[in-house]
Amino acid sequence: MSETTDKIYEYTSRNIEKAAEIIRNGGLVAFPTETVYGLGANVYNSKAVANIFAAKNRPFFDPLISHIADINFLERYAKVDQKVMALAQKFWPGPLTFVLNRIEEDPRIDLACSGLRTVTVRMPRHPVALDLIKASGVPIVAPSANRYQSISPTTAKHVADGLGDSVDMILDGGACTVGVESTILDLTSEKPVILRAGGTTKEAIEEFLGTTIEISSGNPNQPTAPGQLLRHYAPQKKLSINVNNPSEDEFFIGFGNLDGHLNLSKSGSLSEAASNLFAFLRAADSQKQYPKIAVAPIPTTGLGLAINDRLIRASHSR
Repeated sequence: MSETTDKIYEYTSRNIEKAAEIIRNGGLVAFPTETVYGLGANVYNSKAVANIFAAKNRPFFDPLISHIADINFLERYAKVDQKVMALAQKFWPGPLTFVLNRIEEDPRIDLACSGLRTVTVRMPRHPVALDLIKASGVPIVAPSANRYQSISPTTAKHVADGLGDSVDMILDGGACTVGVESTILDLTSEKPVILRAGGTTKEAIEEFLGTTIEISSGNPNQPTAPGQLLRHYAPQKKLSINVNNPSEDEFFIGFGNLDGHLNLSKSGSLSEAASNLFAFLRAADSQKQYPKIAVAPIPTTGLGLAINDRLIRASHSR
């Protein structure tokens, strides 16, 4: 067994406490959420947060998401109003992240916020993540546990393969069920704006709020939330999207009736497609006989919005 694989620990109460101790002492722990595996550190420990940026080779201007385990804690962590708390009660725990104004000028979280006067925060829907946050006693910042701009990890082995040398411990909670990162909703002004499509659909948020919501891709050179860079979630090979007729040198990932070497969902289920997306991109990237990757068209409704967002960024030229 390799050294990095030795860092994978099963989900037990004893290992949760061990991981929490690592977090409290300034170490890095990779853990599952319902979306992807995150690389976690104590938000109040600037050195630990800096180690996340270093491990991922992530630029310091790209802010991190804080993960909490208690909805009521949000009122002590960021500026909230009735609308914010109503959204939290409706969608948390779950794959929806809020961008909120910071409640105070706490210098300990400056690095996690990339120096912005806003903070991004969510409450994940995964027992491992929630237990770890509770046991640690602090918010845990946790971007995806992979190298910067590469394919996000949805299993513990994905983390070990990509970041094994940089992480102190990997908690194994099985494969992630949602498979794409959380939706990021900017609530710093009167009208909410989606900054990143993700695991909570635009339609569900609009139905709850009773209003339409704009989508903003933001400024890739000065992101206000994760996932706004032009190139992200990318395989090593050239990726083409919205392909109906792949060439012989392309590993083809199909969808619905358009079959391929792999099929994101033969039944046309967008939730199944989302959960398979990153694992299938990794599988395609590992096929030595195919120098390129192609993906079939995916509808842009529901979770399809998030899937297409990831594919567009993954296919962006270097």
